[in-house]
Amino acid sequence: MTGAAERMRDRQMTDGMALNPAGPDLAEAMPPGVLREIEPRHLEEPRGRYHGHAGLLAAPHNVEEVAAVVRACAAARIGIVPLGGGTGLVGGQIMQDGPLPLLLSLERMHAVRDVYPQENVMIAEAGVTLQSARDAAKDSDRLFPLSLASQGSAQIGGVLSTNAGGVNALRYGTARALCLGIEAVLPDGSIMHDLKRLRKDNTGYDLRDLLIGAEGSLGIITAASLRLVPPPAANGVALIVVPDPAAALDLLSLAGRQLGDCVTAFELISGQGPRFQMEKMPDLRQPFDSAPDWMVLIEIGLPRGLEPDTALEALFEAAAEAGLALDGLIAQSGQQAADFWRLREEIPEANRLIGAISSHDISLPLSEVPGFIEDAGAMLADMGNMRINCFGHLGDGNLHYNVFPAKGRDRAEYDDIRKRIQASVHEMVVARGGSFSAEHGVGRLKVADLERWGDPARLQAMRAIKAALDPLGIMNPGAVLA
Repeated sequence: MTGAAERMRDRQMTDGMALNPAGPDLAEAMPPGVLREIEPRHLEEPRGRYHGHAGLLAAPHNVEEVAAVVRACAAARIGIVPLGGGTGLVGGQIMQDGPLPLLLSLERMHAVRDVYPQENVMIAEAGVTLQSARDAAKDSDRLFPLSLASQGSAQIGGVLSTNAGGVNALRYGTARALCLGIEAVLPDGSIMHDLKRLRKDNTGYDLRDLLIGAEGSLGIITAASLRLVPPPAANGVALIVVPDPAAALDLLSLAGRQLGDCVTAFELISGQGPRFQMEKMPDLRQPFDSAPDWMVLIEIGLPRGLEPDTALEALFEAAAEAGLALDGLIAQSGQQAADFWRLREEIPEANRLIGAISSHDISLPLSEVPGFIEDAGAMLADMGNMRINCFGHLGDGNLHYNVFPAKGRDRAEYDDIRKRIQASVHEMVVARGGSFSAEHGVGRLKVADLERWGDPARLQAMRAIKAALDPLGIMNPGAVLA
């Protein structure tokens, strides 16, 4: 049993609220047709680090059935682990220890209930995949701008429950910024009907924002009112080689001055990412014969009447004159733009094939990014011979800072220092005013980190909210808070 699981068990026992395992008695209390067979995919996460267990799997068809399932679990004091597309990377959807929970899958709730193009609003159920939501918006000549590499599998409920970010957060914000209202089932089985389509609503506490990012620990999001935007009239994509991360940051400022809020994405790519791809994915087309040490992938979206190529050429010329750009390519077709983006989107797959020692989803104040990259690299060099693949959404300060074994060595050889690597990186991030969880959430993987570095007053308030809304502790036990 992990330390976090032990703390959760001890708290429940102290409060006289020990959870029971899901079993035949609970099965009899389920609505007809809700239970499904548990498959291996329901108990695994993408990187294979967590393997869970569960007693039952319920897949309701509608919010009333979700409410009935939650009421039955509350009456029997049985834990509920919400399950979306299963793409989370911090173990929030996987319970390894403790009494067997009920898995609550939202995959059958996959309807786009309505689209209001004039209002720029969509009503989508929690099981709608992000790709399906984007497609439905496109059918109405609108854009749902949240974009993730896993959007073919990630579901709206999970996206909101983790407050996912993605590549377009620079311009459009995270999932929270794109949600106007939610429908949710609270821990007592009551249904909160708050699918408002309003931009302004000052009528008390914002429970929508409380449930978004709570990772299912305070309730089950079953549907959401999502904010749409008109799509840009024209998009442009470019890869620009920069001397170092400091130059990339200066290029971001230059792009802001020249293009305003038309910069949709600004991704930092270290040369290690393409080198891993060359090693493990040789068929993937690379834009340069040899991988530059640092590149920026920039996408812009312009209104009608403006030419992206002209804007990107002007940006490159100004950057080159200032010593911020060493080389660059501007996509000359939709296919070339897609190829540039594929280079970025396949970095995690190449990482997986190499096998990381320790992966970090971090965010920093923008001005701290270059110093962190330099200092963290020096710190890890003192620990041993390792490779670092640093990439991510520089526009909003979110880096994926991943540490890999030296070429020819296996990550198992570093097991004795893996925890020290993670703790040292996170400590350095927090010392610079950053966060050890930028967009993936806390889940179960980072519960101890939150306890160690979280503000005490904030943690106390979080525990009070959890106790008030979920006094039985049945909602995703062991996730977020120990």
